[in-house]
Amino acid sequence: KATDGKDIHSWVIYPPGFEEARKANPGRKWPVLLYCQGGPQGQIGQWFSFRWNFHLMAAQGYIVLAVNRRGLPGFGREWNDQISGDWGGQAMQDLLSANDQFVEEPFVAKDKVAAIGASFGGYTVYWMMGNGNQDKQRFCSMIAHCGVFNLESMYLATEELFFVNWDLGGPFWRDEKVQADYDRFSPHKFIGNWKTPLLVIHGQKDFRVPLGEGLQAFTAAQLQGVESRFLYYPDEGHWVLGPQNGVLWHRVFFDWLDRYCK
Repeated sequence: KATDGKDIHSWVIYPPGFEEARKANPGRKWPVLLYCQGGPQGQIGQWFSFRWNFHLMAAQGYIVLAVNRRGLPGFGREWNDQISGDWGGQAMQDLLSANDQFVEEPFVAKDKVAAIGASFGGYTVYWMMGNGNQDKQRFCSMIAHCGVFNLESMYLATEELFFVNWDLGGPFWRDEKVQADYDRFSPHKFIGNWKTPLLVIHGQKDFRVPLGEGLQAFTAAQLQGVESRFLYYPDEGHWVLGPQNGVLWHRVFFDWLDRYCK
């Protein structure tokens, strides 16, 4: 259930042999990955990716919770449109609501839940670093890949202004309301609340969400004394497409998660 009473569709992907393991050890608890979708409009369905691969994550012993939060298509136009102009609003509440309800399951290790995502999903991770984890310690670890960190610098550097014009109302200097939305929805405004270990991944050739966003986030974490790591790809863009780069991505990704979630 969402905070406004609506139902939130979510996928739950269990590790191989999950039911048998529960029967053998009814008290066993598993770590959870809250997957935060990018887009910001792009439904979580049964697509395949060799990088954001839920079954591969589950095969490492994680339960994956993938939430079709506000703004994702397939649930009506109103649901889809509610992300625009409200990046840090109901969509974030949907993710936190789904997470908070799911971790009440008896097989979940509440202290071993991580939030992960790329692009707008990376924005989500940065947002939750400052707005979803300071009052209630929901997450033990975070991973943001090519995420939006500073809405103002993002607007002036991205190669695709349509997204930010459509979703954020245009340039931040347009009027006081737009500026106010940038201020209340930009993750960089809340770094004083950061405490959770953070892995940042970014590519030099990312022109959609430029490299500076990841560098700013990593520097902010370092200056706050937050345990953090930066994985830099000099030859990748908004996606990691090289096969060997993908192998490295998974090695670092799971190494980081396993430190805090296992």
